[in-house]
Amino acid sequence: MGKSDLPFGSEFSPSQIDLAEVIELAAHHGGDWHAFEAAIKARYFANHKTNDYNRGKLANNCKLGLIAYGIIDRDARLTEFGRQLHSVAAKPAELYAALGRHILLHLRGVTLVQCVLDMQVAGETVDLNKLRHWLEKLGVSFPRGGKHPSIMRLWLEKAGVFVDGWRVNEAKLKELAGTDAAELDALSMLTPQQKAYLKALANLGPQGEHRSNEVEKLAHATYGVAFDEKNLPKQVLYPLAEAGYIELTRGTKGEGRGAKPFLVKPTPKLVADVIQPLLEQLEKQTASDLRPLLRKSLPDILRELDSKDTHVRGLALEALAFKLMQLLDLKYLATRLRGEATGGAEVDVLFESARLIYSRWQVQCKNTARVSLDDVAKEVGLTHFLKSTAIVIVTTGEIGPEARRYANKVAQESNLCFVMVNRDDLRAIEANPTRIVDVFNREASHAMKLKALEL
Repeated sequence: MGKSDLPFGSEFSPSQIDLAEVIELAAHHGGDWHAFEAAIKARYFANHKTNDYNRGKLANNCKLGLIAYGIIDRDARLTEFGRQLHSVAAKPAELYAALGRHILLHLRGVTLVQCVLDMQVAGETVDLNKLRHWLEKLGVSFPRGGKHPSIMRLWLEKAGVFVDGWRVNEAKLKELAGTDAAELDALSMLTPQQKAYLKALANLGPQGEHRSNEVEKLAHATYGVAFDEKNLPKQVLYPLAEAGYIELTRGTKGEGRGAKPFLVKPTPKLVADVIQPLLEQLEKQTASDLRPLLRKSLPDILRELDSKDTHVRGLALEALAFKLMQLLDLKYLATRLRGEATGGAEVDVLFESARLIYSRWQVQCKNTARVSLDDVAKEVGLTHFLKSTAIVIVTTGEIGPEARRYANKVAQESNLCFVMVNRDDLRAIEANPTRIVDVFNREASHAMKLKALEL
């Protein structure tokens, strides 16, 4: 099956399974995917007119759909979002609304709705073949023969977004997605470069202004979108300013020749439409005492690390991990160890990304003078259990030489990658958050040299 920008959903359909029951099965069998698949097969496919092997394939497809929709992981454990659904499983309206909101905001559901609206305005009858061609114009693809949009429509119908087939209930859309058809139309007109630029600016947060070329650099590094640097104002900046998402001022003269880059900052519209929803979504996933820090600037969080209160230091260290990974648009997964458990000295947080390939980032933040070999060895030992592909070690002090040598050795002999961020790096990122790209590129270049093949 080919690449898809929409989640796989075969056999994960409200016409085939009961969502609340399936979530309860995952809660019961989580960690044992074999048992979970067997329970799915027995409950929903035991009487299917096929042989036992194919019934097992149907159950496996249902499990894959749950994974694609972010409800369970590959071991059939409920994800953070899955646990949210489990908490409202006894309330069908809340359950389907939560899934519908997730589909709209995180699984390209908004794009699907906009595409349907565009087709209807053009007088087109919506079917899978025509929908494929229209979605491709918006940069969204799904495999030929795939039922991905149909399954999404069925779940959005349960949430009340679609009624009578493909007709859109705009009031419910506004309620769940925080936007209506008119706003969707404006967003759909943005080019991939404009969308990536806006997302990168949103990741930097609502405070301050940034050089336009540095935001472009962050957008390119984070989303892999190519920009025409010479035509950045004409192709990206001016249209976004006209749409009311950014404010532009001419920057002061810098070093060297050439045009001075603009200074760009988000408008209240961008804060309300993009940044605020992102913060609210993140806050729902975190402990209540951490939430106020997530709205603070990076310099404020770094100052909290000097607090005499160990609990405050621990929270600040956790918030630091969030701030740094938010710059790269990584998705929060879980906190393994909170800072107050170690007197505010360290915190372990997991993040993940599905851009291009799936990756899991194990982030260790330390508020100590030096990272030792033992600190790195502990993180390496956890990767098998946590299924991490990258280890990020952030310290307000220094990376010890033994720690770096050990990390180099592990990187040479395994598929693990390391990112080491020390005090000087944090100061550079504090002064200019887009410098995180330079830090990660430096570490990536170092890893490339370590892992060079002798052919």
